[in-house]
Amino acid sequence: MNSIRTRRPAHVSFWLFSLLLGVASLPCVVAAQTATPPAHEHTANGVNATIPALFVSDIHFDPFHDPARVRQLVAAPVRQWSSILSRPPSPHQQQAFIALQQTCYARGVDTPDPLLRSSLRAMRARQPDAKFMMVSGDLVAHAFSCRYTTMFPHSTPAEYQSFVEKTITYVLGQLRASFPRIPIYVALGNNDSACGDYRLDAGKKFLADAARIVASGLPASDRVAQIQDFSQIGSYSLTMASPMQNTRLIVLDDLFLSKKYRSCAGQPDSAPADSEIAWLRNQLAQARQSGQRVWIMGHIPTGIDPYSTARKLGAMCGRVNPVMFLSSTKLADLLIDYADIVRLGIFAHTHMDEIRLLQPENLAPDSASPAVVIKMVPSISPVDGNDPSFTIAHINPAAATLQDYKVVSASNHTGIATRWSVEYDFAQTFHQPKFSPSAVRALVAEFSADPDVNTAVSRQYIRHYFIGDRSAELKPFWPQYVCALANYAVESYAACVCPAAK
Repeated sequence: MNSIRTRRPAHVSFWLFSLLLGVASLPCVVAAQTATPPAHEHTANGVNATIPALFVSDIHFDPFHDPARVRQLVAAPVRQWSSILSRPPSPHQQQAFIALQQTCYARGVDTPDPLLRSSLRAMRARQPDAKFMMVSGDLVAHAFSCRYTTMFPHSTPAEYQSFVEKTITYVLGQLRASFPRIPIYVALGNNDSACGDYRLDAGKKFLADAARIVASGLPASDRVAQIQDFSQIGSYSLTMASPMQNTRLIVLDDLFLSKKYRSCAGQPDSAPADSEIAWLRNQLAQARQSGQRVWIMGHIPTGIDPYSTARKLGAMCGRVNPVMFLSSTKLADLLIDYADIVRLGIFAHTHMDEIRLLQPENLAPDSASPAVVIKMVPSISPVDGNDPSFTIAHINPAAATLQDYKVVSASNHTGIATRWSVEYDFAQTFHQPKFSPSAVRALVAEFSADPDVNTAVSRQYIRHYFIGDRSAELKPFWPQYVCALANYAVESYAACVCPAAK
């Protein structure tokens, strides 16, 4: 079974090549392996004290990993899943799983139950005192609908929806069982749908059911209030629980904003995106009026889609416009309009650990204009050949800022006899006092001035952008990649890549 778990499909090398050639979606991971210090070691005084939190994303849990168990899972209540999944593998698990992978043209192996459990044990061991957890989407496996319909060809849409909901319930239940006393804030991803990848209907039963599942991990005082908005557009807004101070968290199901979004009937529909942007604008206006700081969490980032851009191969210097993750720049534009109160954006989707900066277009190089700093969280799933990982964050609750973070990665992709160790520490590696707009702006400037990757800072970044180190694949396309870090729109990206065309 190890061969299928660690085997890289032929297309993955092209995917990584594409990712690099286009620009924007690989990770901001960096190096330094030190034990996590207690909060008081981060403080010079009470104002700067930090608290620990966990950032987790792209779990992509696969209940089909042992196909012989799936009928039991379908029939059983979720409370029995842990017992079913913890049994020894079925006699023909490997052959059945390979056949299912081939039928669904799976690009790699997602997260089996042993890996999910191993990651949670590592989170408890590495950060048992976390004050909250952020989960930035994609809870269920890739090709979920194909796997289900292959095994249940005569099933109804309602039966499929029920299994998706049970899978989400199981994953979030495991997180809550591991961290029962803290808020777990969850966004949905493009795979978390009742009708297939990138497909979802606003205001229908799935979102109402998902609202109740997600709300059960929120503080009791917030549960009822969040269900209404979530039931309509998969988004919600709340004041984060203590010890966070005066901080509003706005969680988006930004699938509706994606260029790939379709309704369950397979039709494009701009109405949910329009509703979500209007709702977000209202939430931000309320937060500004109330004097609150804001965190934004979604799944799909703003900016250039590097894979689709790279497939065109002519996307540089205006020959072909680069492809964007979202259907417009409305989300980025809105966040920049409220950069005075938005302290942090948390996104994922690429499975890589990246930094981004949202700032007004056409700034002078030394501009200190307000900007929004984005942390993109790497994946638990090893589907692209990356090592599974999660992030330990150190938060200044009084300022609502991300002071520092560490990425913790796994020694293998199975969860069996897996060791988890610190991949890097942001502050130690990049010598920045905190993860702030000024820090990211300074890093991007350093990267831009180093097109040949001669400096230690650039080498550290590209060494760790793909958890498991694919630095040799990024180095030839480093300048193009760097242009994506702080240029979210077509025009500014093109001007960065091809300055002669300015």
